[in-house]
Amino acid sequence: MQPTPNQEQHFQSSEKVRDFVIGMSDGLTVPFALAAGLSGAVDSNAIVITAGLAEIAAGSIAMGLGGYLAGRTEIEHYESEEKREYDEIENLYEVEIQETKDIFAQYGVPEDLQEKVALAIAQDKKKWVDFMMRFELGLDRPDKNRALQSAFIIGISYVIGGLIPLMAYFFTPTPTQGLVYSTVITLLCLIVFGLIKSKLTGQPVLKGAIRVTLVGAAAATAAFLIARFIG
Repeated sequence: MQPTPNQEQHFQSSEKVRDFVIGMSDGLTVPFALAAGLSGAVDSNAIVITAGLAEIAAGSIAMGLGGYLAGRTEIEHYESEEKREYDEIENLYEVEIQETKDIFAQYGVPEDLQEKVALAIAQDKKKWVDFMMRFELGLDRPDKNRALQSAFIIGISYVIGGLIPLMAYFFTPTPTQGLVYSTVITLLCLIVFGLIKSKLTGQPVLKGAIRVTLVGAAAATAAFLIARFIG
């Protein structure tokens, strides 16, 4: 009988989850705080809903744009450092060989092998630059589509998160009642969101859910109090 191959399970979508967390957490808290602040100042659910939808539209665009710019910055930074690394291996060959040897030394490669391995890697400039980018500068090559993906995920998750607390105002007669149901719904969604996030990232589920709920509730409360104070 052949042994069963060892299949290691590693989470591969941390960047997408991070974008989802950013969009969803802000979407759950900011529109909720706005609606809650308005609930004590107006007597019409239509006003709360209109203002909430406008905030969700503006917030999702702003958050998505921020995600896009952050993604583009990451790509441009990598490309700039990569170009500099190519220049260095061309013009500072011996220095780069020594830096490569120093990296191997940090990982316990014997001194008599450091030179051999460094020279072997240097035979392929692209692989050598990739190696130096990863182990000298600590940079991984970003996905070319990263910026657009980040903008889309953050924007959509913000819309989804923002509609959840606002939905209560569609089905209640007064803003005060809408606020009560919106608060309950938002807290429940924060708990579920925390459970899913913790499961996806391999963190302790209960601990992660409590942490996300407390952080989200604190952010929503702070935003609500500010909105009420200003209003």
